[in-house]
Amino acid sequence: MTDESMGAGPHGPGGPRSVKTALSASEFAGIGIEFAATILIFVFLGVWLDKRFGSTPWFVLIGVVVGAAGGFFSMYRKVMAAQRRDAARRKSERQR
Repeated sequence: MTDESMGAGPHGPGGPRSVKTALSASEFAGIGIEFAATILIFVFLGVWLDKRFGSTPWFVLIGVVVGAAGGFFSMYRKVMAAQRRDAARRKSERQR
């Protein structure tokens, strides 16, 4: 018997579904890096503005808050979009 006749399918033991899982896992692999990068960019901008205007530490603090809020918002949007796609996929599988 071949792997396909045993239910393994051409995409490995899990079939096409395991490929979708791997894609969604790779989609979220960089969320933490993106979050940290957003904060760092705004912190460096704050440091530059503080040096330019001599207002230490106010622009750095503002940069941390704005960077964290922006990073969190981006992360929230990605997670919510993935949940909607997953719910739609599960709904279409149930209707079959």
